[in-house]
Amino acid sequence: MLWSYPAALPTFRTWPPVLQKLAGGADLMLPGVVVPSSGLPDVKKGDCCGVTLVNNRAPVAVGTAAVSSAEMHSLGMKGRGVYVLHTYMDHLWAFGDKSGPPTLPYADSDGQGLNGEEYEVSEDEECVEDEQSPGEAVIDQVCSGTEELSLMEQEEEKGEKGNEQEEEEDDEKTPQEIMDALLLQCFLHALKSKVKKSELPLLTSTFLRNHMFSCCPSGKQLDIKKSSYKKLSKFLQAMQQQHNLVRVKELTKGVESIVAVDWSNRELRSFAAPEETDVEVAPVQDAREGETLYHPPEITTLYSVSARLESLFLDSKKRKGTILQPTEVRDIVTEYVKKNELVDENNKNYVTINPTLCDCLLEKSEYQEIESLKWDDLFSRTLGRMQECYQIVFPGQAPLTKKGHIEPIDIAVASRGSNKKVTLIKNLEVYGLDPSVVATALQHRVQASSVLHPIPGAKDKVLVQIQGNQIQKVGNLLLDHYQIPRKYIQGLEKAPKSGKKK
Repeated sequence: MLWSYPAALPTFRTWPPVLQKLAGGADLMLPGVVVPSSGLPDVKKGDCCGVTLVNNRAPVAVGTAAVSSAEMHSLGMKGRGVYVLHTYMDHLWAFGDKSGPPTLPYADSDGQGLNGEEYEVSEDEECVEDEQSPGEAVIDQVCSGTEELSLMEQEEEKGEKGNEQEEEEDDEKTPQEIMDALLLQCFLHALKSKVKKSELPLLTSTFLRNHMFSCCPSGKQLDIKKSSYKKLSKFLQAMQQQHNLVRVKELTKGVESIVAVDWSNRELRSFAAPEETDVEVAPVQDAREGETLYHPPEITTLYSVSARLESLFLDSKKRKGTILQPTEVRDIVTEYVKKNELVDENNKNYVTINPTLCDCLLEKSEYQEIESLKWDDLFSRTLGRMQECYQIVFPGQAPLTKKGHIEPIDIAVASRGSNKKVTLIKNLEVYGLDPSVVATALQHRVQASSVLHPIPGAKDKVLVQIQGNQIQKVGNLLLDHYQIPRKYIQGLEKAPKSGKKK
């Protein structure tokens, strides 16, 4: 029912990788909740609520609120948010028809209640609803909406029968079978609309990189390693022997090429290419559709009063652990110096060291040597002996303050096999970036396969792996598109220099 009426319950958004953990029995934790610009839904403790993904408002889990919306904010979005009772792909779902959630993009203003989806209701039905009790009216409204959905689907099947049949079959297939079907679809699409006879013979690696990847539908990732074939050579061998679609030869040792295509093949001629914009035209826009436009978080460096400096901040009533802005620290230190008349009378650029400043800012070896400090040295020593913290503010969310340095987005290159390189990207979640969306955008930009790996020992963190040394492309995506400041990206210096082999 919730897939027909997604606004029936208040919902909380989360990232796609979290769904797997929810299906495994975990509850939805508040750090994993993505707060939209409209803010959190208004719920009380114990209220029924749904869980959706950032790219689809069709609920994928149902549960009860662990705390109220107000408490969620007061807790700084930490702790348990929703006690999950049922999820998509759990055992209860397996007892049903095993259908998948529909794709429902977020609207600018979602309706509330069961009328969030504007389904047409006939006059007769409206009259019946007026005479019925509220409970019966709700049931009839759901049934009538479901009937109208079926009629709409029947009409759509007439125009897009092939595509919808594939989606229904996907729900009953294993992930490996789904990848096999996607591989075949991209293969046929590439042969029918991309490859020209004049291009033959065509290197199989070029065919995959330049043609098959560009035919992958938006929102999906083509990964041969997740198929039953595991290798491109085995897949093409099957296409040659079982389907007689292509002829593959090893023209040079270890390098295969497609030397012929059977354009008259019945399967190729009957294949209908999906009506979808070419991902090469606007590869990054796919991640934006149905979602709030990404805005980088505001990050501020803060400082916490340490035990050693507590006596220096005592007059301003700042105890150990108090978190301050750098400007506040300067103001407090300046006020302390002036109040105790420590400005050097002969040179106002210097501050005389009294016993308190000596204990707080000087090393033991400096006690007998230093009698005064410059203002800049005084401030830098004060900040250097405080505990560094940072505050991160995402749009529409309460500020989060944490101790230590913020982890930068780390980009590295690793070797796989004899002479293969891969680019590894981690800590995207720290900056509110969905690793799966970034991986898809990169895959389309560089025409290379990408894989997501969980990071051992790091909860809810995913490593993005993409073939080749793609540091330059990754840097351009993070700096130009996502507007992440350069100081929060580590590893850009490892990009291959121009003129050198990548």
